[in-house]
Amino acid sequence: MKIAFICIHNSCRSQMAEALANFYAKKMQLDLEIYSAGSEKSRSIHPKAIYFLALNYGIDMSNHYVKTIDTLPKDIDIVISMGCGVKCPTLRGKYSFDFQLEDPSNFDDTAFQESIKILESKVIALLESIKNNTLGDFRC
Repeated sequence: MKIAFICIHNSCRSQMAEALANFYAKKMQLDLEIYSAGSEKSRSIHPKAIYFLALNYGIDMSNHYVKTIDTLPKDIDIVISMGCGVKCPTLRGKYSFDFQLEDPSNFDDTAFQESIKILESKVIALLESIKNNTLGDFRC
């Protein structure tokens, strides 16, 4: 199963979602292909995303890089937007969801970490829904 987390710049929320989904999918023994991409290309991944995922989860995002939607496989099963109103007519999935998460890029450290916790809970709920074969009932 292939999952794509999409956002505008692929610099913060979608990158963190990809990293968290890979982290928890491994713990849940789910065999998934997980991607992230943006409708526009940012210069780099947000430093707070890199720092707090390493600090709080031990996740190394040093191999992550900014990608655009056109780099994704065409056969994505689940498309998750982050809440930025991105419309992706060329990116279709069997399932589409919107995490409705505000961009934390300009948040202070505490609020940024709270945003990560919200994202984490949504990612875990999505993965549990995949594991339990209940995607049709999944609600963000």
